[in-house]
Amino acid sequence: MKGAELEKLHRIVPRWTVTNEHHIHREFLFPDFKQALDFVNRVGALAEEQGHHPDILLAWGKAEISLWTHKIDGLTESDFIMAAKIDRIFGK
Repeated sequence: MKGAELEKLHRIVPRWTVTNEHHIHREFLFPDFKQALDFVNRVGALAEEQGHHPDILLAWGKAEISLWTHKIDGLTESDFIMAAKIDRIFGK
């Protein structure tokens, strides 16, 4: 997915950054490690349920998530749907 189609879907999750029309990325901030870990665990449960597994970096007070469809080595609509679901878990 590239160009106008990508831009249209990006409007659904504007807090995510599109990198090289290849993947989307967002950093989520938390007041402590426990809340970041709880968020990551909820995202992990969603990923298992959806069969769509993001790259996740967990650190004190933050979690970074990158999404793309590994099968095509690029972005698909399902990446943006997953990003929207992750945003709902975060609450923003």
